[in-house]
Amino acid sequence: MKKSDEFLGTGRRKTSVARVRLSKGSGKIVVNDRAIAEYNQSESWINEATAPLKTVEMKDSVDVSVNVKGGGNSGQSGAIAHGIARALQSMDGELRSALKKQGHLTRDSRMKERKKSGQPGARKRFQFSKR
Repeated sequence: MKKSDEFLGTGRRKTSVARVRLSKGSGKIVVNDRAIAEYNQSESWINEATAPLKTVEMKDSVDVSVNVKGGGNSGQSGAIAHGIARALQSMDGELRSALKKQGHLTRDSRMKERKKSGQPGARKRFQFSKR
């Protein structure tokens, strides 16, 4: 396989980063050197991560290899979906409109708010006593 047959995409969500390699194949999805069903057994997690492939109906025609780190289940599945969408766009520019319409190319910027000093959390305040 030549290098030009691989398409790359980087996806981010919360604190997770996914580096995705896409190539023509039979629909095999590998996450961190394990099959996607072995990496995470949750059906909803797998559906969210593979949503861009279903949108453009290429689930059985491309192989996906993902290296993901950071965050938890929700962040990692969102990062994988974002990376797959970006790789699909670099593979075929005509898929952009379908992916964008479904919101797969938009980076979800919501992150955990930082803790502030003088408070027990990001928004919570210590109890106020008038007297």
